Amino acid sequence: MASARLGETVAVVTGASSGIGEATARALAAEGATVVLLARRRDRLDELVATIGSDGGTAHAHEVDVTDASAVAEVMTSLAEQFGRIDILVNNAGFLANSLARDADLDDWHRMLDVNVGGVLNTTHAALPHVVAAAGDVRGVADIVTVSSLAGRRVPTAESNVYSATKHAVNAFSEALRRELVGERVRVGVVEPGVVRSEMTTGGGKGAPDATTGDPLHAEDIADAIVYMVTRPDHVAVNEILIRPTEQER
Repeated sequence: MASARLGETVAVVTGASSGIGEATARALAAEGATVVLLARRRDRLDELVATIGSDGGTAHAHEVDVTDASAVAEVMTSLAEQFGRIDILVNNAGFLANSLARDADLDDWHRMLDVNVGGVLNTTHAALPHVVAAAGDVRGVADIVTVSSLAGRRVPTAESNVYSATKHAVNAFSEALRRELVGERVRVGVVEPGVVRSEMTTGGGKGAPDATTGDPLHAEDIADAIVYMVTRPDHVAVNEILIRPTEQER
C-alpha cells in the first residue's frame, strides 16, 4: 500500500456499513491499519471487507448493534484476544429523527439517545482497557474519536432538539474522558461535521438536512479529518475539529 502510517495498529469503526463509517474504514486501512467493521448490516460489511482487501488492505466484519452493551463487550473482548490490541476506536454509529417537540415520536427520541449516547458509552467502556494497554506499545499513543456534529456546539434548528442534545452529551463525555486519560497517553477527540451527503441526508433520516442539492461535505472529507487526528506525532493531540461545507452559513 502507498502509506503505512498506521501499520501494526488495529482500528475499530462503528456504523461502518455506509457513509462516514465506510469512508473512515477505507481511509484507515489505506494507512496500514487492520480495520474492524462494526454495524448491523452484515451484507454491507462483507462487501466492504472485500473492497478493502482488493485495495490491498485488511478488514474484518462483526455484525453488532451498538445499543446492545453485552454484545458490544463480547466483541471487544474477542478482538483483544484475536489481535492483542485495539489502538483506535472511532465511534461513528448514529441515528437522526428531527421534529418539533409537540410533533415528536417518543420512540425516535429514545432511539437517538440509545444510539448516539448509549452506543458511544457502550463501545467506549468495552474498548477502553484495551485502548489504554495499546497506548503503551507500538505508537506510544492510542486514540478514541467520536463523530459528533455541528449540532453538538449549537442548536441549529428547533427541530434538532434531541439530536442536538445527544451530540452535546457526547462532546461533554469526550472532554471528561480526555481529562481522565491524559496520563495514559490516550488521545480523545470529536469531529463535528456540518451537512454531509449520506444516507441520512438524502432521504434516510426524518427531518434531516437536505444534501441532495448544493455542495455539501462528502463522507471522505470527514474520514480525512479522522485520519489527520490519529496520525499526528505522539506528542500532538487534536481534540476537536469542526467542519462545514464552504457554503453552509449556520
